[in-house]
Amino acid sequence: WWNVKHPAKYASLLANGESPEAGREVLTGEDRHLERIMLELRLAEGLPLDALDDAGLRESSVAADEGLLDPGSLRDGRAVLTDRGRLLADAVVRRLAA
Repeated sequence: WWNVKHPAKYASLLANGESPEAGREVLTGEDRHLERIMLELRLAEGLPLDALDDAGLRESSVAADEGLLDPGSLRDGRAVLTDRGRLLADAVVRRLAA
């Protein structure tokens, strides 16, 4: 969910005992899977490879060969972006999630 944007409106709703919620989004299983890849891949410890399907695992090896993922981390069971991979993180996510 997300809250109303204007601070005065937010405060007014709370003062009246009302929710400041402006809207919400319900994610599908596929959406949650993509969100996990997008978020965890950007962490220093990376994404566990067991979060990827077979196609994603194949792409992770190709991405490592291209210098986008750290090969040593792949051997340790995690996908960790290299400096180059961080610059192209959105493209790496699309490849791993496809």
